[in-house]
Amino acid sequence: MLFDRKVESGEFEAVALPHLNDLYRTAVHLVRDRTEAHDLVQEAYLQAWKAFHRFEPGTNCRAWLFTILMNEVRHYRRRWFNTKTVPEGEQSFEETLAFEPPVPEHIQDEDVLAALDAIPREFREVVLLADVQEFSYKEIAEMVGVPVGTVMSRLSRGRKQLRARLGDYASANGVGRKLQESAYARG
Repeated sequence: MLFDRKVESGEFEAVALPHLNDLYRTAVHLVRDRTEAHDLVQEAYLQAWKAFHRFEPGTNCRAWLFTILMNEVRHYRRRWFNTKTVPEGEQSFEETLAFEPPVPEHIQDEDVLAALDAIPREFREVVLLADVQEFSYKEIAEMVGVPVGTVMSRLSRGRKQLRARLGDYASANGVGRKLQESAYARG
């Protein structure tokens, strides 16, 4: 029996560990805290390892792991909201001030990540799963627990919000002009 567990453990490592970095990056964007993301991914892998006997070889292990991660994120949020109690009317000084970031000279990855972090959670998770992790609408619907139509709607709205947020960066850097000029040159 001990030998079977080692074979299963080695098999689990071979199938599941290649997806560790993708899961971690997605978790960081979903919870916005590297330590919590690390803990969530670790918990997702522990749950996957415990349930590995139910995993069907030949199916999409990556989607299976992301489904487990999304469940862990939901549990984390539930716990976080239950423990987060701020008396009404109390706001920190920083929350009352409006911060206007300067327009950057060049679009950076940080700008894209900040724009992604600024869109609502339900849109952000669908955009990450579809556009970054390249899951199908059906796979995302199963992971998030919503109908495929809702996934499509959230993805459309999330992309629209990203375009709006990144449009200012793009126009400040002349990206829109360059695209128009190249289209005109071809045209």
